[in-house]
This record gives sequence, structure tokens and C-alpha cells, in this order.
Amino acid sequence: MRLVLVGPPGAGKGTQAQYIASNLSIPKISTGDIFRANVSGGTELGKLAKTYMDRGDLVPDEVTIAMVRDRLSQDDAQDGFLLDGFPRNVAQAEILRDMLKEWGQELDIVLSLIVDDDEVVRRLARRTCSQCGRIWHVEFDDKKDDKCDACGGALFQRDDDKEETVRHRLEVYQEQTAPIISYYADEGILVGVDATGPVEEVTQRAMDAIRPFMG
Repeated sequence: MRLVLVGPPGAGKGTQAQYIASNLSIPKISTGDIFRANVSGGTELGKLAKTYMDRGDLVPDEVTIAMVRDRLSQDDAQDGFLLDGFPRNVAQAEILRDMLKEWGQELDIVLSLIVDDDEVVRRLARRTCSQCGRIWHVEFDDKKDDKCDACGGALFQRDDDKEETVRHRLEVYQEQTAPIISYYADEGILVGVDATGPVEEVTQRAMDAIRPFMG
């Protein structure tokens, strides 16, 4: 089974990727994991990526794609994989298609995790402890004050968790990544999954969606 997981920030991609890949006995491959492995391993691609990251620049597409190609060519990915965080745009989706075609492979399914913007903002309404670093969710942890229940430290909201920042990230997603949803719909391999509710229920919905594409 070769699949791609897409969805907006806050949709729970990382969590669902882990569960789905485990259920299917395939490696979960995220661009973040690939970057960290290459940088910590001191590979040539890792050194190249680090030069951009140290300057605060985005790593160019060609470096990211080279890392993905290298990872997908490894032995554990030959019988299937779950890609999380790649492709991020239609150009990358086309490159992935051509890359797999070279190897006589193709994607089986693209799972789109569906969650509305207000739900994303609600999920990301978090505060961080300035002393111990623990994260407290405003609603789920029922935090009504600005003190950490674990150590008593003052809570603050990171810029990444502010509503205006989250909504901007959603706008960027709509502009840059959402078009691949139409691309994969045209390919006939896109399936939408409701990503609201308990994690286990979302995983079950995802597995039910995948089943018709298996074997």
C-alpha cells in the first residue's frame, strides 16, 4: 500500500500517520523525519540542507525531492509507505508520480483529512509553561487561569498558537497545498476522511476508507 496523507495544520496528520502506518505495517515517512535523519547523519544532502536552514532560508524543492527519492528507494519502503508532508504542491505531486513510474510503482490512495477552520483554531488554542515547557490546551485541559498545574509557572501563548497566526497558516495551506486535492481527485485516488472526533474514531474511518484500495 502506497499512500499520501494530506490535511490542514491541526488536522492530526502526524498522529493519524503513525497509527495508519502501524496498522498497515508500512513505514511512515515525513519530510521532517527525512530532514532530521539526513542532517544528524551528516549525509551530503543533509549538509546541503543545513546550509539553508542555518541561514533561515527554505530548503529548495530539489533538495527535498532528492531526500524523498533517497528515502523511498530504501528497502523498507519497497512494499509500501505512507507519505506525510510530501507532496506539498502540484509540481511535487507530478514529480512523485514520475519518480514512482520510473520504479514501476504508483500511489494507491491519497487520504485527505477534513476539518473546518474554526475547529483547527480551537484545537490549536494552547498555552505553554514558561518554566517546565508543558503545553496546556485552553479547552481540552480546562485551563481557566495562567498558571501551570504541574509546576506553577506562568503560561504564555506562542506566536505559532495565536489565532491570527493559525488562520494565516490555513490561508497558506489553501493557496499552496489544497490544489493537490483537486489534482488527486482528477487522478481518481482521493478519499476524504472526517478528522473530527476522538483519535481512535478518525483512525477507524481512515482504515475503512483504505480497505477498498487494498490488494
